[in-house]
Amino acid sequence: MSPAISSMQPISRPPLEGKSIVLGVTGSIAAYKAADIASKLVQAGAFVDVIMTTSAMEFVGTTTFEALTHRPVTTSLWDANSELSIDHVALALHADCVLIAPATANTLAKLAMGITDDPLTATVLATEAPVIVAPAMDADMFASPPTRRNVEMLVGDGVLVAGPDSGRLASGLVGKGRLVDTAALIGLVRQAVGRHGDYRGRHVIVSAGGTRQPIDPVRYISNRSTGKMGYAIAEAARDRGAIVTLVSASSLPDPAGVTVVKASTVEEMRDAIVLESSDADLLIMAAAISDFTPANVSDHKIKKQGSGEMTLDLKKVEDFMPLAHGRNLVKVAFAAETNDLEMNARAKATPKGAAFVVANDVSEPGSGFGTDTNRVTFVDAEGIAEQQPLMYKLDVGHAILDRALSLLSDR
Repeated sequence: MSPAISSMQPISRPPLEGKSIVLGVTGSIAAYKAADIASKLVQAGAFVDVIMTTSAMEFVGTTTFEALTHRPVTTSLWDANSELSIDHVALALHADCVLIAPATANTLAKLAMGITDDPLTATVLATEAPVIVAPAMDADMFASPPTRRNVEMLVGDGVLVAGPDSGRLASGLVGKGRLVDTAALIGLVRQAVGRHGDYRGRHVIVSAGGTRQPIDPVRYISNRSTGKMGYAIAEAARDRGAIVTLVSASSLPDPAGVTVVKASTVEEMRDAIVLESSDADLLIMAAAISDFTPANVSDHKIKKQGSGEMTLDLKKVEDFMPLAHGRNLVKVAFAAETNDLEMNARAKATPKGAAFVVANDVSEPGSGFGTDTNRVTFVDAEGIAEQQPLMYKLDVGHAILDRALSLLSDR
């Protein structure tokens, strides 16, 4: 590929492009955080319609949300600027998801009882779109029997209740009542919008990160993998309706809507993947598995010797990918290389039992560990290679899933 092409910035499709999201903002001190949520939803490509309760406007003004979304804010059932002034179910009908963040105890109570005395509760009652509520209140209010009862009723009605998280609250107390962070809420919206995607109901396992093989209690050998590629694949699968298990050796934040199994060493990752693969449809091994491990692990910290030198004996780590078995399980391997990319990838497909290998040159700018982009080559079991352009890792994840989907459909 020419230098001119390789230096081009990849173009990515926003994950919520063209989706209509209703963002409800209620009268919690955390209402100011809803501005960041609105901004991030817009950045993800969504059309965002904000509905504010009267109490919410005591904490933050409508102008903030109008500037962020470039759309009018609904505050009343009789607001002349709102679609609700003509048809009180208009927003409910065209919404792909309704997110209420923050949700007060009062709003939870009204939703549970089906009370519709404002545009937000009317929209929730009328919509067939998935509804996510993110409570934010003092810990004692959330722990109270009425609030717990209302939460249980909402869950029984199919509403997703996100959080709240624990931490320091506006009252100065520490407890459970903090609004879930923005990234997690955006992830849950993406999951809700994609619930009927082409991977709906399929179990996808993704491994991510670089394993750490201990030398002694304080040292280990590892590699430069950050887990970004594996996490992007997991998010892409979640966005397409999959049930996703992420087996991770990474310290990245857990993606919302994904089951995360922590596995630091090769042995922990092997045990987790072999167990999970028994009922899986697709296994994508994006983790950088250690090829070698110390032959002997010390129970105590190894002290410096007189000469200041130490010899470390290593032994080969056996590839456990062939041990992953499941009914019609499709397996995808990764090959992080620095030379002879396609040749090395071809050598991996058959021994690993992989339908295809995703190979990338980690020495290439924009394609190595820790980057937001990647340039990969798909090499199938017959050795046929298909080069991909430089893409953001989320788009690489979708490309992998696109290729794997046809294999799943054939089985």
